[in-house]
Amino acid sequence: MNAEVRRWIEKDGVKFLQEIGIKKGQTVLDFGSGEGHYTLPASKVVGANAKVYALDKDKDAFDKLKRTAEKSNIKNIELIKEDAKIPLEDNSLDAVLCYDVIHYENKKKRNVVYNEIHRVLKKGGLFSVYPKHHKEDYPLMELADIDLEGVVEEIEKAGFILEHKLLKTLLHDEYYNEGYILNFRKC
Repeated sequence: MNAEVRRWIEKDGVKFLQEIGIKKGQTVLDFGSGEGHYTLPASKVVGANAKVYALDKDKDAFDKLKRTAEKSNIKNIELIKEDAKIPLEDNSLDAVLCYDVIHYENKKKRNVVYNEIHRVLKKGGLFSVYPKHHKEDYPLMELADIDLEGVVEEIEKAGFILEHKLLKTLLHDEYYNEGYILNFRKC
């Protein structure tokens, strides 16, 4: 783990997640968690008596997250190895993080993801999205032709309302980056 990732997990990521609305006692899903760069600080924010689910399809990333959590004696993270289907109850989550993930999926698959997230979030729950790689931010893969407003429109069609568009410094892969965080609420 490099110094920037360590600083993010131990300090900056905690502050960032608190600023975007994650609170102690919440149940949170990190959708597309990877190695846990958001899962690990979220586990600190929600506290030992709350739960953070980490969902990803990448076994190697999962194994790394599991080792890091065990080494740090973090017990409030539950790993879910899945793709788009979220094996959690309807209306069971306070917040879902979806950071630097949606560019991997085509529009049809993104809609499946948004609908699944809508299903598992409680009414008024937070859906926080970092849509890296859209048309205006290092275009890549499935978001290369979509601007930020297009991302907002897609997500709002799934039953969410945009609450905040925040320009923040956050971790992208293993380095700090500035990007827009879109915070939605479930209607």
